[in-house]
Amino acid sequence: MTIKEIQNEIVDEFSFFDDWEERYEYLIELGKSLKSLPEEAKTDDKIIKGCQSSVWLDAELEGDKIVFKADSNAILPKGIAALLVRMYNNQSPKDILDSDTDFIHEIGLSEFLSPTRANGLLAMVKQFKFYAIAFQSKLNS
Repeated sequence: MTIKEIQNEIVDEFSFFDDWEERYEYLIELGKSLKSLPEEAKTDDKIIKGCQSSVWLDAELEGDKIVFKADSNAILPKGIAALLVRMYNNQSPKDILDSDTDFIHEIGLSEFLSPTRANGLLAMVKQFKFYAIAFQSKLNS
C-alpha cells in the first residue's frame, strides 16, 4: 500500500467514531498493538527530542524500504507512534519524504492534542523524515 492509501484507511477508521473519547480509546488500542522495543534498544540516541513523554524510534534499511520500530512509556504517545509506524513502515525514503501529513488534520488529531502533545507529534513526524533523509543519502551514494 502507498502512504496515501494508508492515510485514507486511517481517515476512514477514525470517521467511525462519534467523539474524541472514542478516538482516544482507539489510539490507546493502537499503542497496545505496537510491539514494544527491547530495553536494550531504548537508548538515548533513539529518543525523540521534543516529546513530553519518552518515545523511542529505531529504523533499519531493508533493501530500499525502511523498517521502523517505536515505543513509548506513555499510552497516548505510543498510540500516535503506532499510527505513524503503520503509515511509514516498509516505505521507501523518497515516498516518506514526499508524503504529507494532512490526514492528521482530517482525523482531528491536531485539534484534540494539547500544545505539548502536538509538539511531540510534530517531533515524531520529523524524526521519521530524518531517518528517511539519512537512508535516502545512503541509497544515493
